[in-house]
Amino acid sequence: MRSLHHFVCEPKDGRRYDNTKDLAGKQFVTSSTDEDHSVTNRIAIVKSTPIKYDGPIQSGDELIVHHNIFRIYHDMKGREKSSYAHLFGNTFLIDPFDIYAYKRSGDGFIALHPYIFIAPVDKVSKSIIEDSRTTEELTGVIVYSNNDHKDLKIGDLVKYKPHIEYEFNIDGKKLYRLNVNNICLVD
Repeated sequence: MRSLHHFVCEPKDGRRYDNTKDLAGKQFVTSSTDEDHSVTNRIAIVKSTPIKYDGPIQSGDELIVHHNIFRIYHDMKGREKSSYAHLFGNTFLIDPFDIYAYKRSGDGFIALHPYIFIAPVDKVSKSIIEDSRTTEELTGVIVYSNNDHKDLKIGDLVKYKPHIEYEFNIDGKKLYRLNVNNICLVD
């Protein structure tokens, strides 16, 4: 089954939410509400590409997608609804604009133009009372770059504009998705 304009996908591991953590061999629920966008699954598996698509993404690839793709919400009357992308069962139609990166088995993610993914940089503060670890403001290291911006490489330190961080938890790491137009400095 193929769509004319959308990627036919399913959530990774068949789960719409990523709201459990394994601690000492036991599963603990970290969020019990469907409304919590921070724990929605953001990894999709491609079942088929659009008929008119000629880009790099193939069937079987993993995608980093928008946080509302697999989300469940409640309408004004309190009825449970699936997102706009839901087709049936565990099958979703994902618009190319809602895809930020892709990965083949064994490879790392490759961001799609105009995005990159960065990891925030830790800053260690030593005081008389205690050591504390915070995040260096507006600074990050590129973790996933895209093929369209050869001047931005994995490992580069970047400074970016304020209030544009879009947070993801990918493979247990906190990452921000940034539009390359919001990068101010590259070191």
